[in-house]
Amino acid sequence: MVYLDYNATTPLDPEVVNAITHALTEAWGNPSSAYKEGKAAKALITHARKNIASMIGASPSDIIFTSGGTEGNNWILRSILDESSHKCQGDGPAKDGKPHFITSNIEHDSVKLVLKHFEQMGWADVTYVPVRFDSGCVEPEDVIAAIRPNTVMVSIMMANNETGVIQPISEISKRIRSLKREIGGINKIYIHTDAAQAIGKIPVDVTELGVDYLTIVGHKFYGPRIGAIYANKPGVGSPLPALLFGGGQERNFRPGTENTPMIAGLGKAAELVCNNLDLYGQTMREMRNFLEQKLKETFGNDVLFNGKFPTSQRLPNTCNVSFIGKKLKGHEILSKAPSVQASVGAACHSQERPSHILLALNIPASTAWKALRISVGRETTKDDIEEAVAALRLAFEESQV
Repeated sequence: MVYLDYNATTPLDPEVVNAITHALTEAWGNPSSAYKEGKAAKALITHARKNIASMIGASPSDIIFTSGGTEGNNWILRSILDESSHKCQGDGPAKDGKPHFITSNIEHDSVKLVLKHFEQMGWADVTYVPVRFDSGCVEPEDVIAAIRPNTVMVSIMMANNETGVIQPISEISKRIRSLKREIGGINKIYIHTDAAQAIGKIPVDVTELGVDYLTIVGHKFYGPRIGAIYANKPGVGSPLPALLFGGGQERNFRPGTENTPMIAGLGKAAELVCNNLDLYGQTMREMRNFLEQKLKETFGNDVLFNGKFPTSQRLPNTCNVSFIGKKLKGHEILSKAPSVQASVGAACHSQERPSHILLALNIPASTAWKALRISVGRETTKDDIEEAVAALRLAFEESQV
């Protein structure tokens, strides 16, 4: 088997496993307790929070642990909805009574479906800014053009999970911060980015990005299946109503006895990113480029690389390729090459329709149907890639018989 679906999930790094095991055996106490085992657990959580903050250039007090990316995205979007609904009433320019959100048409379902729900319930208006066909990016001027007096949040992912195209979050933030809001409108537009696919592959710094909120997902960078959110001065600078009510953990934002082993593992994964990001990025880029070279050598004009634009940047590990000269659809290719563990798009999407991400790039449905998302990891070798490409070639040859 050749695993090439690292955008779906990554294995635990051995050092992460060691950190989790240590916490399970040596720091099993309740972090809120005053005795030795409890203090040991609390110390691990504090250390993990510092590592995660360092990874994204934040303050430890701005980091709150979650169960994962879906929870984080839902919490952030709902926080702004709850905080702003009462502001969109009265006699000013925002008097239509609904908060307005801006997002893109290539978001993960944990953002897109939340906002769709807000619309269906009549709680908010949403603008889905389309990416440009020639770049795969949301253009800052298109975001600015969508802003209304009642706009409360812009939520755009940092990098797309299927094409790897990196979005211009920093430029969008700068343009929004420079706006002069109309008197009577909403004073502040909050900015959120889902950085699930970016962390561990490219630099992520909340100050440079200019965001108020950022979502962190552990299993995308060799950590466990938990996550965290960044909120700039939560509850003060950035609204963050309590997700739950309970014993006061996580400063009452998300109470409940902390999952010390998983938090320790997430902290170790963040520490590894802090210490090795350049190496990780270089290694993945070399393997991704070698993969695309071998695909081109093997299939020639029968391959089309989706999302590879000269005007935009991609994540160093992601290749989205359509086999345009072949009859097989993406899921059929994988079924005939079972040794290649890749995907046709986001792991949570069905195989009953072509990727909406590729369709958003104006890629014909017939081409989108034939696409594979191949994502390399830190351990991927040239031998892995050669074996995978050979298996794909054999699958196509057998299908012609």
